[in-house]
Amino acid sequence: MMKAVFLDRDGVINVERGYTHLLSDFVILPDLIEVLQLLQKKGYLLVVVSNQSGIAKGLYRQDEVEILHKFMVDEFSKNGIALSEIYYCVHHPDVVKCICRKPDSLFVEKALARFDIDASKSYFIGDKERDTAAAEKVGVKGILIEANSSLKLILDQIN
Repeated sequence: MMKAVFLDRDGVINVERGYTHLLSDFVILPDLIEVLQLLQKKGYLLVVVSNQSGIAKGLYRQDEVEILHKFMVDEFSKNGIALSEIYYCVHHPDVVKCICRKPDSLFVEKALARFDIDASKSYFIGDKERDTAAAEKVGVKGILIEANSSLKLILDQIN
């Protein structure tokens, strides 16, 4: 079985600005590349799980999210980092109910099954309690960080 580090997007990978959807606002956090390279060398798959409720609210379009994700994948790839998958929920509870929006765990469950991931050897890094709640529902250890902080601060929590 594989092990994985699940990552929230806004506030963990890029600067949290609130409904980040423009490429000009998408800034990868300092130290992130170095930390992801290290995690990958330790044998962790890297999976992004993000709520993008601005789509359901009509604040931005899904194609704008896809542009940001392509940019992110390209930047990571230039630095030898491979994301196994990017899952994102386009819903908001005020508009439509779903089970893919964190704190529900559908996307974490999908990744566990698809990539044969051992939940007990995996982690979810997020800046909101809903991130860690989604992880812990399926036996993944949640690590709550302050938004926009360096992941170097929590590396000692990942075996």
